[in-house]
Amino acid sequence: MATAVGSLPGTDPVEAARTVVGELPELMPVPELPARGVGADILGRTAGLLVDLAVEVVPSGYRVAGSPGMDHRRAVDLLRWDLDALEQAVTEAGSPKVVKVQAAGPWTLAAGVELARGHRVLTDHGALRDFTESLTEGLLGHVRQVAARSGSRVLVQLDEPSLPAVLKGSLPTPSGYGNVAAVPEPDVQRLLGEMIDEIGSATGEPVVVHCCAKRPPVELLRRAGAGAISLDASGLGEVTGAFADELGEAWEEGTTLFLGLVPSVDPAGQAELRDIAQPAFDLATRLGFGKKTLAERAVPTPTCGLAGASPAWARRAISLTNDLAKLFADEAES
Repeated sequence: MATAVGSLPGTDPVEAARTVVGELPELMPVPELPARGVGADILGRTAGLLVDLAVEVVPSGYRVAGSPGMDHRRAVDLLRWDLDALEQAVTEAGSPKVVKVQAAGPWTLAAGVELARGHRVLTDHGALRDFTESLTEGLLGHVRQVAARSGSRVLVQLDEPSLPAVLKGSLPTPSGYGNVAAVPEPDVQRLLGEMIDEIGSATGEPVVVHCCAKRPPVELLRRAGAGAISLDASGLGEVTGAFADELGEAWEEGTTLFLGLVPSVDPAGQAELRDIAQPAFDLATRLGFGKKTLAERAVPTPTCGLAGASPAWARRAISLTNDLAKLFADEAES
């Protein structure tokens, strides 16, 4: 099995849906097209899922709005058009086995949206709780729509690119002269775990958490209940010490690793399959697992979203992820 992280180049949702349903029928990501502008990026797209909460665009980014305005309505419309495109592609090509929907996780959303006075949502415990509950409700409603339109099982991927900064306390304050205080790991784990548990119970599927930082908080995500952790395996560098223990324990406990291996932008040279796969083989060896583990507990993906790739490379990258899945299976058998 192979999949993609989520984003693709271009602005045509029908073409993007046709591409992924044709190439990734086992685990098809609902395409995200950030090139469409406001409301199509990770924060705007996720904000379009919120129930009884709205955002607007200000010079510094997204801010809580008193009522849905033009910016929020655009995000909702883009999601609706994506559902129409998904249904059209599935009608033409048949239902994929599983569809994956992506949204910003609670900490990335709360780190990226401002309150009316300019501070981040995550600095206000009440607002943080309200946004998390609203996102959970809206995301589950979206899952039901995707299931009805596609006729497929649906699993959820929470994108948490801002999570390491939340844990380290490296997010700047509105003035730019200081940083938002670090959020303690137990608090991060508790909130994320509650959301994962609710989503998993409602969908009956494992929840994927994606974080492409060089050192994603694997243990925290596993303890929060993530059934799969998506990371950039090509950028981990030398895996040693505590981080190696975290990855090894994740595999040992049955957590699936979505391994980002295929370049997410056009490579400078020739992309050879064995070279692309080598970080995965090295990781399995370093952690003391055989190649069979890659076939059973790993899902190859591009290193991150493909929004910055050329259309030709995006198609090639998706094809290469399928080739990697076949290679893992062949190596396990041999």
